[in-house]
Amino acid sequence: MADKRFFTNSGPCTLADIATRVGATLASGVDGQRTIASVAALGVAGPNDLSFLDNPKYINQFENTSAGACIVHPRFAGRAPADLAMLLSDQPYRAYALAAQMFFPETVKATDTFGMRAQVDPRAAVHPTAKLGTGVTIEPGASVGADVEIGNGTVIGANSSIGKACTVGKDCAIGSNVTISHAHIGDRVMLHPGVRIGQDGFGFAMGLPRHEKVPQLGRVIIQDDVEIGANSTVDRGAGPDTVIGEGSKIDNLVQIGHNVEIGRHCIIAAQTGLAGSAKLGDFVVLAAQVGVTGHLTVNSGAQIAARGAVVHDVPAGQQYGGVPAKPIAEWRREVVELRKLGRRPKPVVNDEK
Repeated sequence: MADKRFFTNSGPCTLADIATRVGATLASGVDGQRTIASVAALGVAGPNDLSFLDNPKYINQFENTSAGACIVHPRFAGRAPADLAMLLSDQPYRAYALAAQMFFPETVKATDTFGMRAQVDPRAAVHPTAKLGTGVTIEPGASVGADVEIGNGTVIGANSSIGKACTVGKDCAIGSNVTISHAHIGDRVMLHPGVRIGQDGFGFAMGLPRHEKVPQLGRVIIQDDVEIGANSTVDRGAGPDTVIGEGSKIDNLVQIGHNVEIGRHCIIAAQTGLAGSAKLGDFVVLAAQVGVTGHLTVNSGAQIAARGAVVHDVPAGQQYGGVPAKPIAEWRREVVELRKLGRRPKPVVNDEK
C-alpha cells in the first residue's frame, strides 16, 4: 500500500477509465462506473483497490484476494473469486504499470511546473551565466556551473552538481547527490540519487617506467526518456562519446565505461558492467551482474542471463548465458551434465589382493 506521507494519490478512477487507459477489456458483468481508490499487491489489496496477476506463482493469492478489481490474463479468469471485477489483458503487468501511473503520476515525472518561474533555494549556488527554463527547481546545496542550460520543469536535487557547460533537457528529475560533467542530457531523463555522469574513463597507456593517463576528451550523451538507478556511473568518452539511447533503463550500481554505445530501449539490471567501447543494439536486455568485455557488440534484441560473461559478439535476437556466455540452450545442457557428474556414485575400490 502506498504511504500517503510519500505519495500523492490522484484517484479515484472508474474501471471504464482504467480499462481505456491500459488497453484492457472489462469482463462480462463488470460495472464500468465503479470507482477504484488505489492500487495494491494481491495479498494486501482491499475492496477499493486494483491489483494484477502476471506470474502464475501467485495464483493462490489471486484465488483468495480481497481486491475489488484485478488485471489478469484471460486464461486465469476462471480462477478468480466470485465477486472480483476483472480487467482482461494479454499483458497484465504492463497494463498495471499504466494503471498505477494514473493513480500516482508524480512517480514517473519530475513535477507539474508548467508556466512557473524557476525556484532556486537560497542555499543553492547557481552561476550567473547559467540559463534556467520556466518551472525549474534547484534544491538546497545544489551547484549549477557556468554556461549550464536547464530545460523547463526540471528538478535538480539537493547537493547535486551540474558542471560547466552541461545541458539538461525538459522535465528531468535529477536526484540528490548526483554529479554531472561533460554531458548533454535529453528530455524526461531520471537520474536517481548518487548517479555519476561524465567522469574520466579508465584509460591508461600501461608500461614502464609508469602508466600514463590518456586524456578523456569525449562527452556523455543521454537521449530522451532514459532512467539511471542509484549509484550508477557513466564515464565520458576518450575521444568518441559515450551514448545512452532513447528510452533505455539502467538499474542501480551499474558501470558504463568510456565510449560505450547503448541503443534504444535497452534494459540493464543491477551490478552489470560494460567495458570501454562495448556496443549494445536496440532492445537489448542484460540481467543482473552481467559483464560485457570491451570492443564487443551485443546486437539488437539479444538477452544475456544473469552473471553471464560476454567475451564474443552476440547475434541479434539471441539468448545467451554462462561463463563465457554462449547460446542459452547450450549453456543449460552443460549445467545439466555437470550436475549429473556431481551426482555420480564414487567407484568402489576393491582392496583385496
